[in-house]
Amino acid sequence: MCGIVGAITERNVVPTLMEGLRRLEYRGYDSAGIAVRSKNARLQRIRSVGKVTELQQLLGQSQVEGTLGIAHTRWATHGMPAERNAHPHMSGEQVAIVHNGIIENHAELRADLQTAGFDFHSDTDTEVIAHLLAGELQKGQTTYGATRSAIRRLVGAYALAVINPDDPDRMVVSRAGSPLVIGIGEGENFIASDVFALLPVTQRFMFLEEGDIAEIRRDGISVFDADGIPVEREVRTSQLSAANAEKGPYRHYMLKEIFEQPAVIAETLEGRIHKGRLLEASFGHVAKALFDRARAVQIVACGTSYHAGMVARYWLEEAGIPCQIEVASEFRYRKTVVPPDTLFVTISQSGETADTLAALRAAKKAGYIGSLVVCNVAESSLVRESDVALMTRAGPEIGVASTKAFTTQLVALRLMTLALARRCGLDAEQERDWVEELQALPRQVEVVLQLSDEIAEMAKSFSEMQNALFLGRGTFYPIALEGALKLKEISYIHAEAYPAGELKHGPLALVDERMPVVCALPDDPLLGKVLSNLQEVRARGGELFLFSDQKVQIPLDRYQNLTLDDICPGTAPIVYTIPLQLLAYHVAVLKGTDVDQPRNLAKSVTVE
Repeated sequence: MCGIVGAITERNVVPTLMEGLRRLEYRGYDSAGIAVRSKNARLQRIRSVGKVTELQQLLGQSQVEGTLGIAHTRWATHGMPAERNAHPHMSGEQVAIVHNGIIENHAELRADLQTAGFDFHSDTDTEVIAHLLAGELQKGQTTYGATRSAIRRLVGAYALAVINPDDPDRMVVSRAGSPLVIGIGEGENFIASDVFALLPVTQRFMFLEEGDIAEIRRDGISVFDADGIPVEREVRTSQLSAANAEKGPYRHYMLKEIFEQPAVIAETLEGRIHKGRLLEASFGHVAKALFDRARAVQIVACGTSYHAGMVARYWLEEAGIPCQIEVASEFRYRKTVVPPDTLFVTISQSGETADTLAALRAAKKAGYIGSLVVCNVAESSLVRESDVALMTRAGPEIGVASTKAFTTQLVALRLMTLALARRCGLDAEQERDWVEELQALPRQVEVVLQLSDEIAEMAKSFSEMQNALFLGRGTFYPIALEGALKLKEISYIHAEAYPAGELKHGPLALVDERMPVVCALPDDPLLGKVLSNLQEVRARGGELFLFSDQKVQIPLDRYQNLTLDDICPGTAPIVYTIPLQLLAYHVAVLKGTDVDQPRNLAKSVTVE
């Protein structure tokens, strides 16, 4: 992993490939490279460690051009970040490939290939694919035939693009477990990891399904399924534009995305509520059938999406619906007991999260009544493979640290909970209350965003800290987890979150004057309990950073507090997320870290 771009055209493909790489930078990476078939039928390859700009500088010192090429941004899995490990990988001058995913049997294949006389020049699992392809080409196979033969020996996940200097009129691609999209042009065609890379050159896309192999030519595309049978895949027109993924006047994508939240929350609600009622038909007829049968919910997700699912569990069980939630990477590797009439729910911003996708595929064999995904990418694998898709409509999220995707996930999950609560006795008056809270949400978020400058002042107290503790109770415990995750992701400050009631069971030992403690104080039934927990912090000299409702009286000494307007109780977890996002952002800016592309992280985690 992490990003793939390819093109076959009648013009020089290098500018298109480089622009595609720039648009994939948000996914996170540590090296980049490009390989092009030149006019003299040779492969020209340039690779570099670091940013795409460094690769561009190297290109400026050379004469790389051609009408067929592939490019890649790599996030290290097998082998450290180094030029020798960067993609594309080659086998002599016979073939060049780029690959996302992980080949689990690479060590066994490497041993066989070394015995056969192939020399390895990298530490990666990917290089074995290049040599497998070269071996098949030496037997007289076509590029397509060599690719089909090679992937039969692979165990693991891959999105793969292959070019052969002796085959100037085609590129061969295949996918299993990692996403790959084909961009369709006029007399030219493209491939990429996602549509954002190709928006400057096309709005028309074809999404390969699991096991597909495709031949990409200037004048057409041929797709074959896992059994080698020719198939047709639907061509879709994307509603996104290249401008959707631009930063605009904001210093960072993350800040832009934080300030987009009122608009995208309103978009998530659009067409789904009307005159005090949930328009359940907006979920589709399949959703109604599933909701009618559902007596319990199993949620599976990773990272920020997992925190959204934790909040949803509180909401669902308050409505009388049993709910379990589990991290996808754990769920898929243990034996599970499925209660009768359980709906399987996945949550993912990208819709390509490898562990979540694998969990969904396992769930289809486990006896669940059906599957629903909460997702932001309509063309993603999770959306295509789920029975029902509840789209968040957040638009492109470029910053690695998720912000607007999280809050729109919560809005979508609140809508799902409302649909299920109807079947557990929620009356019309209660439903109106829920809907009114949701309709008030965009304005409440706008008001909180006006506190950005004040939160920036608060952040100055964090700039020299090495650790931080976040506390919360009830639905605010997962919000504390999310706040801690945001801070550690982009500022590199070690941050942990605990249920406030757990302080005395261990974490209190960490509290001193060098341990900032962050806590949301909504006016809810647990307020008194949380204030008592904060008294314990102050008694040990801990410095408090609080966000509270206007009605809350804080009987403490020495604390920093920002007051939020009175917040609706049902949607309060969503509103209180915003100041924690801004706090993390402003701390990271003060520390001078790479806010949008934090070290070691990738936006779309398409490997285990």
